[in-house]
Amino acid sequence: MSLGEVMVKPSTMFYRNFLAMETEELIRSHPIDGVVLMGGCDKTTPALLMGAFSMGLPCIFFPAGPMLNGMWRNQRIGVGTDTKRFWDDLRGGRISKEDWGEVEEAMTRANGTCNTMGTASTMTSIVDAMGLSLTGASSIPAVDSAHPRMATDVGERIVEMVWEDLKPADIVTDRSMRNGLITWMALGGSTNAAVHLIGMAKRLGLVLTLDDMAEAARKVPVIADLMPSGRYLMEDFYYAGGLKALLWRIRDHLDLGALTVEGRTLGEAIEGSKVYNDEVIRPLDKPLSDRPTIAVLRGNLAPDGAVVKSSAASPRLLEHTGPAVVFDGYEDMSARIDDESLDVDENTVFVLRMGGSVAAGLPEWGDMQIPKKLLRKGVRDVLRVSDARMSGTRDGTCVLHVSPEAAVGGLLALVHDGDPIRVSASEGRLELLVDDAELERRRSAWTPPLPRYERGYGAMFTEHVMQASEGSDFDYLARPGTVKDPSIY
Repeated sequence: MSLGEVMVKPSTMFYRNFLAMETEELIRSHPIDGVVLMGGCDKTTPALLMGAFSMGLPCIFFPAGPMLNGMWRNQRIGVGTDTKRFWDDLRGGRISKEDWGEVEEAMTRANGTCNTMGTASTMTSIVDAMGLSLTGASSIPAVDSAHPRMATDVGERIVEMVWEDLKPADIVTDRSMRNGLITWMALGGSTNAAVHLIGMAKRLGLVLTLDDMAEAARKVPVIADLMPSGRYLMEDFYYAGGLKALLWRIRDHLDLGALTVEGRTLGEAIEGSKVYNDEVIRPLDKPLSDRPTIAVLRGNLAPDGAVVKSSAASPRLLEHTGPAVVFDGYEDMSARIDDESLDVDENTVFVLRMGGSVAAGLPEWGDMQIPKKLLRKGVRDVLRVSDARMSGTRDGTCVLHVSPEAAVGGLLALVHDGDPIRVSASEGRLELLVDDAELERRRSAWTPPLPRYERGYGAMFTEHVMQASEGSDFDYLARPGTVKDPSIY
């Protein structure tokens, strides 16, 4: 199944598990000895690997590669990050429709995944650091001549892996998973990795939690100056030495003895790599900022956890208390966000619910639009809280994946307009400041929403999908083990 990020409705995340199932069954139902997994766009990487992990045959990941830099009027522009920035400029009257048209034309210059450190490059880089692709392959731009050469090397290597019987469980261990976490944090990568990595770990029986991610974020600073946290794009990252150079720079934080698909250790694979531009891949003692890639928040509003991309957030909003304005889903938000009578200012906490796994398939609704009347005043960021995700290409202070979600009775379902909400990234807290008696009264009046789907894959999804904090996999797939079919060949 194709999971083109901008084409699939209601959300590619809704079909991640579908692709994982399809991958597993395609491998199972054919006389296959080893697999090259070709992916890149956001959900394809975890989906393909989740399916392959469950089958347990030798596999190697082949990344599609990022597109080239976008350029407009002599400035770098990144897909997603600058899409939102210029869209806000258009809505706020700062640029013309003609300008917007030029931006669209200049932004996507080549084949490949998003050229920012969005979810695509975050996931392929993490998988690379975990040892599942040829080391450094994730950084090669899609149209670079090194890409087809890498393809040849992948084809040769998977044959060798079959003879060696080198399987995912031999490579993906607690050691390699931790290497992936550390790399994610050094890159300033996407919050979506929090969902995907937990889902991937469960397929091999590994224990990975949001707390593990928070610990990794505290240990290694963001040193990749890449959008949306920074200034540069993936083409610049490749010229600066790419992922191998970044791994070499953070080598003291990595387990260099972890095995890779190349049949050698990670340390051997990155030995001697060099950084060619210290502005793009910074020294550890000169990080991009003093804020980690992510913060994990807990409290009465998110007892099972929520995440915020602190490296791409506004510092003042990471320690903030403000009154809520609540939207029941994307349609409600879209219909009312630009209403001039909407009682909001720069201190308002924008709350969107019914965007979680059960309610909507966990779409990228979390980076809610900023009202036009605030944009006209120069407000470019507000605190946003939701049980949905957001695009890894986006910046802004967005608290995401609130678990449990509103549709299953999470406290988010009981928030009213005007309720004070407190966020403290330094304390790891997300709290609804309403007394327990009032919340109990509201809960007694709450009724769960009716299921969105009555048949087919949607009905199966709604019944079996787990929460974002658990990886959003299906409950009957989120465990190790393969089907032991007798051979008919």
